[in-house]
Amino acid sequence: METVKNHFFSDMGVMLGRSMRHIFRSMDTIITVCITPIAMMLLFVYVFGGAIQTGTDNYVNYLLPGILLMAIASGVAYVAYRLFMDKQRGIIERFHSMPISRSAVLWGHVLTSVVSNVISLVVIILVALIMGFRSSAGVLQWLAVAGILVLFTLALTWVAAIAGLSAKSVEGASAFSYPLIFLPFISSAFVPTDSMPKVVRAFAENQPVTSIVESIRALLSGQPVGNDIWIALGWCVGIMLVAYIFAMRAFKRIAA
Repeated sequence: METVKNHFFSDMGVMLGRSMRHIFRSMDTIITVCITPIAMMLLFVYVFGGAIQTGTDNYVNYLLPGILLMAIASGVAYVAYRLFMDKQRGIIERFHSMPISRSAVLWGHVLTSVVSNVISLVVIILVALIMGFRSSAGVLQWLAVAGILVLFTLALTWVAAIAGLSAKSVEGASAFSYPLIFLPFISSAFVPTDSMPKVVRAFAENQPVTSIVESIRALLSGQPVGNDIWIALGWCVGIMLVAYIFAMRAFKRIAA
């Protein structure tokens, strides 16, 4: 049993290294993921910020959690694309014919998504600091924020894996991310939900992004998190588990 585990982790490390080399050979992937969220942050802070009432003096502090989630939603689209290309080129089938743990191939893509998204998030936070973002959070709060963001990344990455393994075209593989990128706009990411019409507000307050945004916002400001963090973790873990099951089923169909 121990030998099987060691074999799996060794194979996963090889697959992770392969995917990361593709990332670093094409840094435009990370740059592209960063550009849109940073542009949105600049637009909302310096153009719309003065007209939006959030009850805070520093709008970039209010805005940043939603921008980070938007960056993750944009970044996971590349996982779907890379998985689709591996499937189309027969690379996945080729790996299956080798003495390599099958699931390690998929996990290599998933972990690459986590690493590349973490790099993107760090860049965005640095830009936010230049724009005036300040946090009173301590080490534990920052670790909690990092944990939530990694869980959210894993959840969306497994959703991306389903799209990449099931799509019939490159466009279909990456198109799934558009609704995910749009989701923060119908949440408390940019404006308080109190200002929304009743129907929109009901949706905004009961979708995953709002609880995740509110949890991160409270942690970064050093405020009590309340029940939001448990709701956020429940959403992340629930989406991740369901998406993982369906992604593995799609992956096994290719391997069959």
